[in-house]
Amino acid sequence: MWLLRPPGVYRPQDDTRLLAGALAKAAVPAGGRALDICAGTGALAIAAARAGAASVVATDVSRRAVVATALNARLHRVPVRAQHGDFADLVGGRPFDLVLANPPYVPCGDPAEPRGRDRAWDAGPRGRAVLDRLCAVLPLLLAEGGTALVVHSGLCGTATTLDQLRGGGLKASVVERRTVPFGPVLRGRAAWLEDSGLVEPGQRTEELVVIRADRSARPS
Repeated sequence: MWLLRPPGVYRPQDDTRLLAGALAKAAVPAGGRALDICAGTGALAIAAARAGAASVVATDVSRRAVVATALNARLHRVPVRAQHGDFADLVGGRPFDLVLANPPYVPCGDPAEPRGRDRAWDAGPRGRAVLDRLCAVLPLLLAEGGTALVVHSGLCGTATTLDQLRGGGLKASVVERRTVPFGPVLRGRAAWLEDSGLVEPGQRTEELVVIRADRSARPS
């Protein structure tokens, strides 16, 4: 799929493709409302619309990403509303039948708040600065019977994500896995990752996982 990608906007990569593949297998009911968190170019928002969502909201803290998503949705003629802001701002509004999320998850030793394009991947010393917040609000964003699909690196703690989602009352499991070579960002941090005990000495691959979380429908 051809997409416009302005400078500084996250380029669809292995994690995007893995999540799109999980969406294609998820058998999500058509006609619902979908939310794409950390939308980037809008690739997953467009995939959700093509999978049958009647409407899609795509959020990102990057204004460039919001513009890119809006333009790409228009080019591909799908019902996507691009919205600037944090996903937590949507808590308390109308819930969603489908939530897709490819949040920042790369561990980072710099304690400063990430800026610019670094916001697309830097996520604190454990890679969970955004993931922990996401897991906390997902039960509030999902409608009854709704499904969430979240992709991240195993370096961030797959079991931690599962425990947090289950603790919020969701049914959660890993539905996709793929081992990939380190990209440029992780390669540049390999020594720090080793010193921090996040990878084994000489390790230059990571496992990407897609976690599915379902909110039970209330018995009729």
